[in-house]
Amino acid sequence: MRRRRQALSFIERRTFAAAAARRVARTAKFRDSQRIAFYLANDGELDPQPLLARARAMGKECFLPVLRPVGDDRLWFARYESGDRLRPNRFNILEPVSRYGRGVAPWSLDLVLMPLVAFDAWGNRVGMGRGYYDRTLAYLRRQEVWRRPYLLGLAYDFQRVEALSPRPWDVPLQAIATDRALMALAGPVN
Repeated sequence: MRRRRQALSFIERRTFAAAAARRVARTAKFRDSQRIAFYLANDGELDPQPLLARARAMGKECFLPVLRPVGDDRLWFARYESGDRLRPNRFNILEPVSRYGRGVAPWSLDLVLMPLVAFDAWGNRVGMGRGYYDRTLAYLRRQEVWRRPYLLGLAYDFQRVEALSPRPWDVPLQAIATDRALMALAGPVN
């Protein structure tokens, strides 16, 4: 899957990202969310930049994931505005040099947009294999009713697979948006 998404042309990536953004932007979940975590596309991931631009235009607070210090293997989310300085982390992925303090915990966000390598119809996802999102969002597995944040995966439609075998520590998505569809898996996304 990684090779397949890396092989997409610039035009294909931009077209697919715009199609997924249109689907997400029409949802009540996106319109009603005020604090949204995005990511900076890496390794051919579906780019959330069109949604980020739309969120900024709507006056929403936008955040990006930042790796916590070595050994913690979790994320926190730094507020991000256009023009903020970025620096590469230990995996050479850009993240903000926050001027707003340490960042925020995931439960203070309304919506988290998550990258993935593959997904299935039950909301299971395969990420890049390090488990940062799963460890960061582990508290959601202990709650009977998820409150915050709402977890929305972004992917190319070809990343859908028949079935994945989730591990006990995997945190499932509540919805997935692709260039061709929006799939609500746990509660309405409208």
